[in-house]
Amino acid sequence: MTNDKINMKILGKYKPWKYLLWLGLFLIAAGLTIGFLSEEWGILPLAFIIIGIVSTGFWLVRQSQQTKWWERRSTQAGTNAIVATVAVLVIIGLINFLGTRYNIKTDLTETKLFTLAPQSQELVNSLKEPVKVWVFDVNQNSQDRELLENYRSWNSKFKFEYVDPRSKPGLAEKFGVKSFGEVYLEYRDRRELVQVVNNLNNERLSEIQLTNRLQQITSNTTVTVYFLQGHGEHSLSRGKNAVSQAVKALADKNYIAKPLNLTEQSRVPADAAVVVVAGSERALLDSEVKALQDYLNAGGNLLLAIDPGIESKLESLLAQWGIKLDTRLAVDITAKNTLGSAVPIVTEYGQHPITKDFDNGISFYPLARPLEIESVKGVESSALLLTKAFPNSWAESDLESENLEFNEEDGDSRGPLTLGVALTRKIPEKPAPKPQPTSTTSPTPKTEASSKTETKSSPTPTASPTPKTEASPKTESKSSPTPTASPTPKTEASPKTESKSSPTPTASPTPKSENKKEETAKESRLVVFGNSTFATDGLFEQQLNGDVFLNSVTWLSQQDTQPLSIRPKETKNRRLNLSQAQANVLAWSSLLVLPLLGLLSAAFLWWQRR
Repeated sequence: MTNDKINMKILGKYKPWKYLLWLGLFLIAAGLTIGFLSEEWGILPLAFIIIGIVSTGFWLVRQSQQTKWWERRSTQAGTNAIVATVAVLVIIGLINFLGTRYNIKTDLTETKLFTLAPQSQELVNSLKEPVKVWVFDVNQNSQDRELLENYRSWNSKFKFEYVDPRSKPGLAEKFGVKSFGEVYLEYRDRRELVQVVNNLNNERLSEIQLTNRLQQITSNTTVTVYFLQGHGEHSLSRGKNAVSQAVKALADKNYIAKPLNLTEQSRVPADAAVVVVAGSERALLDSEVKALQDYLNAGGNLLLAIDPGIESKLESLLAQWGIKLDTRLAVDITAKNTLGSAVPIVTEYGQHPITKDFDNGISFYPLARPLEIESVKGVESSALLLTKAFPNSWAESDLESENLEFNEEDGDSRGPLTLGVALTRKIPEKPAPKPQPTSTTSPTPKTEASSKTETKSSPTPTASPTPKTEASPKTESKSSPTPTASPTPKTEASPKTESKSSPTPTASPTPKSENKKEETAKESRLVVFGNSTFATDGLFEQQLNGDVFLNSVTWLSQQDTQPLSIRPKETKNRRLNLSQAQANVLAWSSLLVLPLLGLLSAAFLWWQRR
């Protein structure tokens, strides 16, 4: 054996290069550890990683030269398995990445319990600046977080954060947090409390309150709603038959409610977006009716809720809009077992922005009077509230009868009856004065006429001064104004001469389109209800009563960016009420019959294949 072969054998036996693999892996691990822990990828961690990669690569090359492992069948099979595994992992990773980046959710519940209301979607989608919700609580409720994530999915400018007040006392003090579960909304430099969530009482974050507060904090304008007082109308503060809940709901939507006494002032205030006349027990004065008529004629918006048996003296105002207050009482016998026959339950609504999303929801109106609608030129009307058809409802003429029965001979009329109506009327504005034509670069003559002189002349913008024409008194000369850019010499008519000056060519003629002004129109709105108690405390929050009132005020205020009221979503009862026999059949079929059929089918297939 030669010396060369002996040396190769010795080198092959010891193989010092085989330790390069462990050295390389150690250096790579050390570099990654230093980089992740220090969060600084400087020279040292990068040097360790590079040297480790070079060492590992050298080992792979040397190993392949000695053993030629890539030619083995096991290597090829292992390589195919590794490539397939890596491909599957990459595919799964891409699917998860796409699912996280472009997630699609489908709400299959009938009432869309897990979907934001259209009003919330529209409001969040229109955000131009960042808005953040702060939830100061120790625990994160999954339902609340899902609701907030639903908001954020519509606009990335909507953000939220859970904060433990104990770990960040400075931030909690900044917001004025007093207890766990407080939810605040921050917009620019404004911070407002939304509500307090309580896990013990199962009080969850409300979409209604969050959307209303979001609308309020992002709105730059406030809308003033005046409630007429002085005739026994419902009080704005707490008390019997008050509308304090309605006033609070308006405040949540950034409305300001103020009382209005038209005996102390002769006209409706200029800042009134809506005037509400609800529950008058005595007739209005003629001056007050005239003030409301003038307000409507000027483009105002009025809500009238007039109970039956009341002489409000508003008949003349309503007649201009084609509305007549029926003196009879609306009767609904379908409700006599619950609320009473004199409390019509409404489940049919008109196709109008106020009621378009009500579907077949319930609202009720204790002691309501029907409304009669007549066609009036220039007025568009739309019925809002409709009672059920006859024989379930009718208009009762005998208001003192204890047993309400339909009697057409006494003047009763068949349903369905209209209990609420919305009306609009276009009010044309006076056209603005026509713009004067632009003219020449030279001075324009200034027309002077003596007393008792009529002048009529076409525009005479000229390039040079116009010679003077003298006129004596008692001269009738017709000349139209001469609109120009600069003064011109005086023009005087000759004695006892009737002169008509012809137009002088101009240097720059004015297009005809500039002399035309399109007439704009202003809209006045009116909503009339045959009942006012539906919006009083205690009834306001029942069913859709509050929505009817809030949506009416919102529509009347002509605030197109204001979302209408959002109704809470309720799960529908889908339970199956089974009798004991049905429950027994279901139990025996699921526990015995179906498993036995599966076993017999399997035995039959086994016997056939045998």
